[in-house]
Amino acid sequence: MATEVIIQKEITQLKPLQGKVALVTGAAKGIGRAIAIELASRGASVAINFRSSLSEAETLREQLRDTGVSANIYQGDLSDSSEARRVVKDVIDFYKQIDILVNNAAITRDKSIRKLTDVEWLVVINNNLNSAFYTVNAALPGMMERRYGRIVNISSLTAQAGNFGQANYAAAKAGLIGFTKVIALEAARYNITANVVAPGYTATDMLGTIPAEILEQVKAKIPIGRLAKPEEIAKAVAYLVTDGDYVTGQTLSVNGGIFMA
Repeated sequence: MATEVIIQKEITQLKPLQGKVALVTGAAKGIGRAIAIELASRGASVAINFRSSLSEAETLREQLRDTGVSANIYQGDLSDSSEARRVVKDVIDFYKQIDILVNNAAITRDKSIRKLTDVEWLVVINNNLNSAFYTVNAALPGMMERRYGRIVNISSLTAQAGNFGQANYAAAKAGLIGFTKVIALEAARYNITANVVAPGYTATDMLGTIPAEILEQVKAKIPIGRLAKPEEIAKAVAYLVTDGDYVTGQTLSVNGGIFMA
């Protein structure tokens, strides 16, 4: 009996998220994909949300299943309230719970303020900020009932320092920080934490449109001297949902030192 307890303890230490269900939005590519892989490596069952990257989502699902964890894909445009709530419901219908919610889905529509259209403003606000409200609002009651939840919203260096041509993106990502603080205050007594991870410049497709010479100038401003790897952002998320039981309402900046609050 004592041996069985020791073995179970060792398994728990190796797979601290065993028995937990994580919904990661925008998980087919980039930072979201890295987060899904990291949480799965710690034992979590992973619900992979995507909007249009079906083949990438299917590939990730099979990759995770090959490691022995449960993984399913859930298509949905989370900027639409009904679709966002349907995705959350579908995950709960299958897994019976959501323990971890990572709001990572985001888009850009970059233009200077004087050239930015109403549509370009609203589509970014809807995709990057409103979507997080919809998913949290749908998932929170179940977390409160079970008295457990870990919510991580992915913001950005741009929310903290601003960036030319990204008024819509900065506003949405800054809104996530304020939104998260309120979740933390309202949900703490239910053993639910809510935090933000704010990545700096990260080597993903989102940087693919930046000319090489501009990218070199950016890297020269980063004290560590390079872009972040998606896996490094994922490890910050994993810390908050695995070991950050006494951390809530905080913003964890992972930016190589380019911005120090």
